[in-house]
Amino acid sequence: MAICGRTRESVDRAVGEMSGLGVVFGYAADLTDLSQVRSFFAAVDTQFDGLDILVNNAGSARYKKVGEMTAEEWHRNIDLNLSGVFYCTHEALQRFARSGGGFVVNVSSLAAKNAFSGGAAYNASKFGLNGFTEALMLDHRHDRIRVTCIMPGSVDTEFSGDPGKPRPGDTSWMIAPEDVAEAVVLALQMPERTMISAIEMRPSRPRK
Repeated sequence: MAICGRTRESVDRAVGEMSGLGVVFGYAADLTDLSQVRSFFAAVDTQFDGLDILVNNAGSARYKKVGEMTAEEWHRNIDLNLSGVFYCTHEALQRFARSGGGFVVNVSSLAAKNAFSGGAAYNASKFGLNGFTEALMLDHRHDRIRVTCIMPGSVDTEFSGDPGKPRPGDTSWMIAPEDVAEAVVLALQMPERTMISAIEMRPSRPRK
């Protein structure tokens, strides 16, 4: 298994948490930078015999109304949430072609279907990711490549607050990160003849 994160600290922490799962290779890279993405995949090539699965899970959000948003804030959403997915997928497709197939899981959001005030950049990135995912499937389904889009709602991670700071109040109603992982596994375990195109996930009992 290979994982990538923006900082060495976050990568090392994740590798440590997953050490019981087998061989875990961690690499720090900024996925908005194509050269760093290529370096990450080249490093993976040196560690493993091939690539079977790509999970695009990196994401960020800057919530501001359109008139208040800067171009830099716009790009922080689009460059990671959408362009970064393209960069990683393009690299993976080259390796899938050599191995005869593969699986791409794109973690999107319910914000890809439900726009909200202050979410223009995030909404645009996730609406675009859903469209990219569907087109990717149509482009490469006959290359033995399956593609799934997972759209969770509120997930109990640092993404929902300030990184490194505890979120105020009760978060037990939110989707747990491991629940999203279960959805990924569900899609991956389907027989090769079947592809789950999309999964929507919501908290069972959200706050009233």
